[in-house]
Amino acid sequence: MPGKFAVLVGLVGSGLVGAAPADSPPPATLVLTNANVHTLAEKSAHAQALCIDRDRITFVGSSREASQCGGGKARTIDLRGATVVPGWIDAHYHLSGVGWREMRLNLEGTPGAAAMAQAVREHVAKSRPGDWIVGRGWIETHWKPAAFPTRALLDPLSPQNPVILERADGHASLVNSAALKLAGIDASTKDPAGGRILRDEKGEPTGMLIDRAVDLVSERMPRPTEEQERQALKLAEERSLSLGLTMIQDAGRTGEGEYADFAEIDRLRALYRAGSYRLRVYKSVVGPGAGAEKLMREGALQDADGRLTVRTIKLQIDGALGSRGAALLEPYSDEPSTRGLFRIDDATLQPLLAAALRSGIQVEAHAIGDLANRHTLDLFQAAFRAVPPAERKVADPRWRIEHAQVVNPADRIRFRELGVIPSMQPSHAISDLYFAPARLGPKRLEGAYSWRSFVELGLPVAGGSDAPVERGEPMIEYYAAVARKDLEGRSGEGWHPEQAVNRLDALRMFTMWPAYAAFQEKERGSIEPGKVADLTVLSADILEIPAPQILETRALMTIVGGEVVYRAP
Repeated sequence: MPGKFAVLVGLVGSGLVGAAPADSPPPATLVLTNANVHTLAEKSAHAQALCIDRDRITFVGSSREASQCGGGKARTIDLRGATVVPGWIDAHYHLSGVGWREMRLNLEGTPGAAAMAQAVREHVAKSRPGDWIVGRGWIETHWKPAAFPTRALLDPLSPQNPVILERADGHASLVNSAALKLAGIDASTKDPAGGRILRDEKGEPTGMLIDRAVDLVSERMPRPTEEQERQALKLAEERSLSLGLTMIQDAGRTGEGEYADFAEIDRLRALYRAGSYRLRVYKSVVGPGAGAEKLMREGALQDADGRLTVRTIKLQIDGALGSRGAALLEPYSDEPSTRGLFRIDDATLQPLLAAALRSGIQVEAHAIGDLANRHTLDLFQAAFRAVPPAERKVADPRWRIEHAQVVNPADRIRFRELGVIPSMQPSHAISDLYFAPARLGPKRLEGAYSWRSFVELGLPVAGGSDAPVERGEPMIEYYAAVARKDLEGRSGEGWHPEQAVNRLDALRMFTMWPAYAAFQEKERGSIEPGKVADLTVLSADILEIPAPQILETRALMTIVGGEVVYRAP
C-alpha cells in the first residue's frame, strides 16, 4: 500500500482525544458539550465535547474539561447526547443543478409514462405558447413496460411548446417534435460525435437523445437570467446545509458554453463577498475547452476565506449505463449492437493531461463502463510517464475517476499503483442494480459498484451523491454504502452484498477521504485540535443504530468554520 494512502485507512484507537486543559485553558468562542463525538482521529476515536475558537477546534475531550475552555465564558451548546461527526462532504455534486431541480418540473419518482404525461400536461397548462417545458428526474426502469418513452407521448400534450425532459442519469433526454424541429433534427440528421439519436424502424427520430445528441436541442433553449442563476445557487445551498453538508465538490456544468463554470464561479464569489453564502465549494471546470485552458493558464483559485476553491478539470469520458452510453469492453447484454460511446477523443485529451500536470491542476474523469475506466487509467498512466514528478507543479496530483461504476477486477489494482482516487456514489448502486443485471449480465456485475474491494486495496474512496442525478441526501448515501439495499430494504440477484462497507469506512467516505481528494486533509475530515471547525450534528448514532434507522436520521445542526449555519427547528 502506498505510503500516501496509509494514514487514510489506518485503524483508529479508542478513548478520548486530547488531555486535560493546561494551566491556561484553550481559547474558545463556542463549546459543544454532552455529545457523542466520532472524531476519526488517528489515535482516539471518541469524545464527549469540543471547543472552538472562531473557526478552529482548540480542544477535544470530556465535557468537564471542555467547560474550562475560554475561561468558562464561551457560548455553550448542550447537545444532549446528539452525535457529532466531521463536517459531511459530498465528493460529487452539481450545485446549480440541485437548485434548478427545485425551480423546474421535477420528475423524480414518476411511476410511469402516464404519470409523466400528466405532469407535463399540468405544466403546459400554466405556460404560454412557445415557452420551453423543462424537467428532469424520470427513469423508466420500474415502468411497465420498462422502455424509453417517445415523442408520441408528448406531442398531443404540447404541440406549441418545446419540451425537454432529462433522464435521471443526466445522459439522455426525451424531447417532443416541436423541440426536434427547432433543433433541425430529422431522419437525415447524423449522430453527433459522442452522442446518439434513437430512431424508429423507419429511421425517424423517436425523441430520445443520448449524451451529446442532447446538446443539439439544449443549445436552442433560452439562457437563464442572472437572477435565476443566483436563485438556483441559493436554493441549492439552503437544501445542502439543512441536510448537514458542510462542503460539496462540484463536478462542473456541461453543455452550457466554454466559460459556464467561470460564470458560476463569479456568481459564487459575489455571494460570498456579500456574506450570504456559507457552504464550502470545491469546484471543477469542464474540459477540454477554453475554460480548462483558462484554469491551467491562470492557476488554482482560492477565495472567500477558503470557502471557494477551484483547481480541477472535469472530463466526460463516456456516457451512463442506464441510457447505454457507458463504454463497455463487450457489447451490452440487452442490446448487443452497441458497446456504448466515448465522448472525447484521445488526440484532444493527451496534451490537456500533460498540461494539467505541469500547471498543478487536478483532473477528475467521469468513467462508468469497464472500457471507459480501463482507457482512463491508460490515459492517466501515459500522462504520468510523459511528465515525471520533477516536471510537475504538484508532485502528487491526486487525479480522480468519478463514478468508477463498472471496473474489470483486473483493473482495480491499477488505481492503487497509479495513485488514482475512486470517487463513487453509493446510491447509484441501489438505483442501478434494478437494471444493471440486464445491461451487463452476471459476470460483469462482479466488478460493479465495488466500494469494499477498493477500500481493501487501501484506497481512499471519496463518497458523493451525483445530485441531482440522485437525491443528494447524506443519509441515503451512507445507508446505501453500509446496507447495499434499496430504501425499502430489498436487494436482488447480482447485487453483491459483500461489497457493502463497514460503518467506520462509510463515515470516512464522506468526511476524511473527500477531504484528501481535495488536498484538504490537514484542514478538515476529522475532529482534532487545529483543524477547521466544520461539523455535522446528527439525531442518531449512525455507527450503531440498525441500518433502516439511518434513513430516519436527520441533521440537527450544521457548523461551517465555527459558525452554526443551520439548526433544525
